[in-house]
Amino acid sequence: MTGLFIILGLLALVVFFFVGIFNSLVRLRNRAKNAWSQIDVQLKRRHDLIPNLVETAKGYMQHERETLDSVTNARSRAMGAGSVGEKGQAEGDLSGALSKFMLVVENYPDLKANTNFLALQEELTSTENKIAFSRQAYNDAVLFFNNKIQMFPSNIVANSFNFLAEEFFELESEAERAVPKVSFK
Repeated sequence: MTGLFIILGLLALVVFFFVGIFNSLVRLRNRAKNAWSQIDVQLKRRHDLIPNLVETAKGYMQHERETLDSVTNARSRAMGAGSVGEKGQAEGDLSGALSKFMLVVENYPDLKANTNFLALQEELTSTENKIAFSRQAYNDAVLFFNNKIQMFPSNIVANSFNFLAEEFFELESEAERAVPKVSFK
């Protein structure tokens, strides 16, 4: 009789062990999804700011139609991107278009002095910082989750319940990957 209790006790321990692993996988997957939703919120905020910024600049930048159009087109592609990888590529392209736009703005002192434009530019800068922070938090959550589903013994549970690795949110734009050059002339 005690042998049966020992076997049942060991079986219960194994079941609790695997339930604990399953629950930790679910928790880590949900953290990654939550972190992605935080990025999504900031990206939407960014996408909402851009038309206002472009519209404010239009009155001053009559000869910069191509630059304004590239920002608008990059925004549209970013809003339509589906997967994490597609969003990474599209957001990198949008960042590049915005960087070019901000460089062109330097040629328009009246625009740089416009209070609406300055407020929008400040909002965009703040949003860019929040996106960077959110992207780091998301990639950390994905790293923990992916490690968990690939390491023994949790990989057994992960494979049994079809937990799939999450994709990192990486920069695809060479412009964003490039180290800025500093020159003192």
